[in-house]
Amino acid sequence: MIKVYTDGSCLGNPGAGGWAAVIVDEKNRREEIFGGEENTTNNRMELTAAIRALEKISAGANVELFTDSSYMKNAFTNGWLAKWKRNGWNKGRVLNQDLWLELDKLVATRAVKFNWVKGHAGHFFNERCDELARSTAEKFQRGELKNSPPQKISSLQKISPPRKISPPPKNLPRGQLSLFDF
Repeated sequence: MIKVYTDGSCLGNPGAGGWAAVIVDEKNRREEIFGGEENTTNNRMELTAAIRALEKISAGANVELFTDSSYMKNAFTNGWLAKWKRNGWNKGRVLNQDLWLELDKLVATRAVKFNWVKGHAGHFFNERCDELARSTAEKFQRGELKNSPPQKISSLQKISPPRKISPPPKNLPRGQLSLFDF
């Protein structure tokens, strides 16, 4: 089973945003993808992370998706999305309809199980996604990036199972977490 970990970040809401996903395949190979937008919302970034990850995975695949967005998870596991579609998107009051339709189409062609993880609680891959998404959002905020295609980091070597991350030392500047030692 392929495991996907996603996160979105937004500095201001709306504001500069970033998204990230870590995809771990059946052979325990990891690929990290990330991107962002100059002016967006946190929910749009959460949904975009899942969309971009599922686009990388073949139709028919078994996928376990981990998110700290209860909004996204509950839309699929509690039937919210089906209800929104049945009720005509609540007369246009459901935000991000474009992304929901895109994500729904991808989920329909893969066997996806949605799982919620508590954000900022030491879950290894959630923390990695948060770091990638937040740093991308910060680059947009500083004007270092403009809307651009997604970036990727691939790791073809086998990786160790996730381990609990302890809090970073207090003397490290924000954004300089030592998450690269895996």
